Amino acid sequence: MVAVRDISHMCPFGPNAQYVNAIIETPKGSRTKFKYDEEHGLFMFDKAMPIGQSFPFDFGFLPSTKGDDGDPLDIIVLTGEPTFVGCLVHAKLLGVIEAEQTENGVAERNDRLIAIALEAKSGKPSEGATDHLEPSIVRNITKFFVAYNELQGRSFKALQYAGPERAEALIRSGISSFQKRSIKRSANRINHNSHVGAERHEKRK
Repeated sequence: MVAVRDISHMCPFGPNAQYVNAIIETPKGSRTKFKYDEEHGLFMFDKAMPIGQSFPFDFGFLPSTKGDDGDPLDIIVLTGEPTFVGCLVHAKLLGVIEAEQTENGVAERNDRLIAIALEAKSGKPSEGATDHLEPSIVRNITKFFVAYNELQGRSFKALQYAGPERAEALIRSGISSFQKRSIKRSANRINHNSHVGAERHEKRK
């Protein structure tokens, strides 16, 4: 694995796409939601959840991807025990809940990838871990996000559930969107630097 200074630019897939590199933002059982700040390269406090509500799973993102909401693709990692903020988890894709989130009358896609944590050494799930998604797990995940978004003044609607092949296709689309944004940002920086350089040159005349 190639080291990177900014984890938001880390490759989302492991070798030969055997697994995905999930970065945990909010651990299972946490009442505090954290979010990665790409500008500063730090995990920041986002919000505290109401008493009685906590994340029932490890929640994070896939680096070097961009969803329709402009953020990296969200991923739920099923684990026996909670990890921690900033933890890198090798995870096997199980599927995706394709969903729509609406706020102030504006709807956008906000899918939830679902994966299971793999042990770093063996590359296998922990003993007793599920290797497929039961319908009850999908329903519980959907119910959580419906309730969570209601408290934020938004609505969350599951459109459909699909398996790992669809999840991988959405990731590759997210990679393409991320690369296009990176190219655009680089071009903007070059144009800005050229403009500043030209202004300084004129001042020196």
